[in-house]
Amino acid sequence: MSKRINKRSFIRWKIYIDRARMYIGYINFFMIGFVFLKSFKDTLWGNYIYENYYYTFPLFVILFLLFSLVLGFIDSKLGFREEEQRNLSNSNPVQREILSLLKEIKEATTPDMK
Repeated sequence: MSKRINKRSFIRWKIYIDRARMYIGYINFFMIGFVFLKSFKDTLWGNYIYENYYYTFPLFVILFLLFSLVLGFIDSKLGFREEEQRNLSNSNPVQREILSLLKEIKEATTPDMK
């Protein structure tokens, strides 16, 4: 009894895994911050941070989120992601072919303005 794998189910599962990977990346991002703080534990500042962790950890989380938002805002304003996507699409031969076909279609359908 060999049952074929439903292609749509496989694609749906892949989408779920990709979405979960994004959230796991967020968790990993926070864990890196805590590991960074843990590396200071045996220093003078680290002792202060860990002795007052009810105040310092929420403060660090808030500062971490604010810093991330500021970096994301700067990235959006400067357009780094858009330029990165443009470069990636230019290096992809399939997307490059699609863009050239779209240009040909546009040139063929627009009337000459002479």
